[in-house]
Amino acid sequence: MRAEAGRRTVCGRNARRTDEGDAAVTRRMRAAQTALADVEQGVIAVADPAVSVIMAVKNGARFLGAAIDSVLAQDYRPVEVVVVEEGSVDDTVSIARSYPAVRVVPQAGMGIASAYNTGIDVTCGDLLAFLSSDDLWTPDKLSAQVRYLRARPPVQYVTARVRFFLEPGCAVPPGFKPGLLEGDHVGHIMETLLARRQVFDLVGRFDPRLSTGEDIDWFSRAIDLGVCTAVVERVLLHKRVHDKNLSLNDAESNRNLLAVVKRSLDRRRERFVQIPPSGDRSR
Repeated sequence: MRAEAGRRTVCGRNARRTDEGDAAVTRRMRAAQTALADVEQGVIAVADPAVSVIMAVKNGARFLGAAIDSVLAQDYRPVEVVVVEEGSVDDTVSIARSYPAVRVVPQAGMGIASAYNTGIDVTCGDLLAFLSSDDLWTPDKLSAQVRYLRARPPVQYVTARVRFFLEPGCAVPPGFKPGLLEGDHVGHIMETLLARRQVFDLVGRFDPRLSTGEDIDWFSRAIDLGVCTAVVERVLLHKRVHDKNLSLNDAESNRNLLAVVKRSLDRRRERFVQIPPSGDRSR
């Protein structure tokens, strides 16, 4: 097992334009910087932060119990586990409600982005973690990441390494690279994320217009804003590959990914556009 370590990727603090406009970005940047300054000056205690776990589920009964068990087995216990449920027709709700520590909340809107946003709205933790119904955390997932964030107030969120495993009896789904089943990998994905709540004021929420790729869009916006982040270099997630995984190469997913990439390129392009003072403009 690797020793715990983190890799800082970006720590810029300059406000940059997003699709929501300069004013909104500036407000979020100032709010986040104020909160960060409070932490650094000791105004806000960083010991034993409360963690909320958000699970966005639709028809996930097949593996949901195992996923919840991995959350409840954490050696750093979350203050709440919330299953955000979108009209499941299987036993998702009954399985979730069979756990006294789990709260089931109906989703506002449609799609996984809306489910994440609902979870953020209804939870109270200082730190937010997310888990899919078919994946498993290692028992030290939360403790390793909480320890990292507690020791480094400027870091706004952390991810970790992930190990993929193929569900017995299932073929590799279309679009999945079989090589990912070998070894472990850095995973900038929702299931490895542990984020300070304030970062969602800075970066914004998940885009409900995206049926897929909403996580890629959020991470790219965070990077483009210069949010300070790190990777805990340990395997903290076991991600299940099975026959019901969403297709990774369907036309809609490809369109969403292209849209996300274009948005990021536009933001970065605008970042380098310098408008000279009115008196210096060429005529």
